[in-house]
Amino acid sequence: MQPFSYVRAVDEARAISAGANRGAQFIAGGTNVVDLLRLELIHPDAVVDITGLPLHDIVAEGKGLKIGALARNSDVAYHPVVVERFPVLSEALLAGASPQLRNMATVGGNLLQRTRCAYFRDGISPCNKRAPGTGCSAREGYTRMHALLGTSAKCIAAYPSDMTTALVALDAIVHTRGPNGTRALPVTELHTLPGEHPELEHVLQPGELITHVELPPTAFAQRSRYVKVRDRASFAFALASAAVALELRDATIRDARIALGGVATKPWRARDAEKLLIGKAPSTAVFRDAADAALAGAQPIGDNAFKVELAKRTIVRALQRAGAP
Repeated sequence: MQPFSYVRAVDEARAISAGANRGAQFIAGGTNVVDLLRLELIHPDAVVDITGLPLHDIVAEGKGLKIGALARNSDVAYHPVVVERFPVLSEALLAGASPQLRNMATVGGNLLQRTRCAYFRDGISPCNKRAPGTGCSAREGYTRMHALLGTSAKCIAAYPSDMTTALVALDAIVHTRGPNGTRALPVTELHTLPGEHPELEHVLQPGELITHVELPPTAFAQRSRYVKVRDRASFAFALASAAVALELRDATIRDARIALGGVATKPWRARDAEKLLIGKAPSTAVFRDAADAALAGAQPIGDNAFKVELAKRTIVRALQRAGAP
């Protein structure tokens, strides 16, 4: 492991100043960053510990919710307001990792976690995400866990977070503070597609710190569900997952959200599929049409072709649960 300096930030201003230095890396729960350090996949000159910052609170604001970036995943998952008003988020968090990891992992860190692509993590295979310009070993390799939406010739690595998939379905807003001031980003705009530069995974600038996530009050949030399909019942990443939310009025779908995990290179919102649901009565046939639309642009590669049908069935199951009386 490359030597680095350790900085324990005592306030946001000092954290941002230290994090803005070239080669600095923020660390909170460390459930992802420590792995990357041990595998020598990142080589920071400085690690900036932000665990002492006052960003742990979960506060109801009207019918919405403000979640601090350092709130633990387990605290969010079991928070009574989350369970009652935003069930998809609770379900997604409890479907991720293990209880031990959820007790350490933070909301901000979860948003920025790196892919579990084996070619990225082995440290030796050509990988454009780890070493730009070297190639994508996955395209000619074993692709069962890889993405089929949002891919490029440079990268097909799947984005791993369950929590972020749920946040997409809730129209969450990510608030940041950095050297250039504050920003409020729709969660759908936080992450980038690989395109020609898979090494660039998000739009945050050096030293820009996630301070909190805002869940706005919406008519569909309470009728929201998360379904995850994986190889094991726990401590496994999604082969396909769906976070959905429905607003029903007079037995008609008035608004809808569909977000997919495990099948795309970033948290994926299926807007065309949502449009198909509006104005329809909930039914399996309508849900299947939406699922077909959600996967219409899929580009399977080798071993992951099965994910197309798997993702469709996952969407239908999630919509059935959300639309149930």
